[in-house]
Amino acid sequence: MSETVVVIGNFDGVHPGHVEVLAEAHARRPDLPLVVVTFWPHPVSVLRPEVGPMLLTGLDERIALLRQAGADRVEVIDFTPAFAQHTPQEFVEQVLLPLRPALIVVGENFRFGHRASGNVQTLRELGAGHFEVEALRLVRFGDEETCSTVIRQALASGDVAHAREHLGRPFRFSGVVTHGDHRGRELGFPTANLPVPSLLACPADGVYAGWLSRLDGLDAHGDPLLAGESPAQWPAAISVGTNPTFDGVQRRVESYVLDRSDLELYGAPVAVDFITRIRGQVRFEGIEALIEQMTDDVRRCHQILNT
Repeated sequence: MSETVVVIGNFDGVHPGHVEVLAEAHARRPDLPLVVVTFWPHPVSVLRPEVGPMLLTGLDERIALLRQAGADRVEVIDFTPAFAQHTPQEFVEQVLLPLRPALIVVGENFRFGHRASGNVQTLRELGAGHFEVEALRLVRFGDEETCSTVIRQALASGDVAHAREHLGRPFRFSGVVTHGDHRGRELGFPTANLPVPSLLACPADGVYAGWLSRLDGLDAHGDPLLAGESPAQWPAAISVGTNPTFDGVQRRVESYVLDRSDLELYGAPVAVDFITRIRGQVRFEGIEALIEQMTDDVRRCHQILNT
């Protein structure tokens, strides 16, 4: 195997700070393949599961985003309690040196090894005679450093616009459409329903304007796209929550494609891109009040999305 440039990190969300790290690594040695080393599951979820972070992307999406950002190869480390016992030296010898790195690029806050005992200086010392180390400053947006924690906090408060600023793209929630209670269709607002997994981040309960897209290469009715035809992206009013008006308990992302009732999406993989929060979740006293509010939500979504 030829020499490589190696970048190490969790890369949850693959935000602009992560993308810049990859770009800088490639710029340093454009002649060498770029290898990204990432970890799954999140180390904190293994070491302290009670405080493990809600992840911004699943593993497949993370790998796809890293490849889009320039990675030639993505090495996923299975982070287990046993792996967490590795000393910094063992991490370098068993994980990094087999990749034949000429250069390793990390963020300035990089820590590694048992109990996070290694830092950038440790990596330089262990790499002496084997590889060089470059540590990069975190990207800032306004007066905030861009990091996955800031994005999670924005989502938890429903501020998807702020999350978008730090992600460099709308926050995307993906999944396979399941059957819900069919109340939306009965009310005149049929929805594509996605359950919310316990380990994935999702915006706070409420109603949002955004976009729904199908990910399987089929059109609105489940037929193959024509040659050269791009996948459709439909404007949507998106509800996140448990449907308190109907005493629901399961948290879901429910997307109503504006002014469409002909979509065949059950069982289809879809993505929901959140643009703006319209309001919080409300329990209505009757169906008429709910329909009136939903009609106004759709009107506001049309305005926000310019559709």
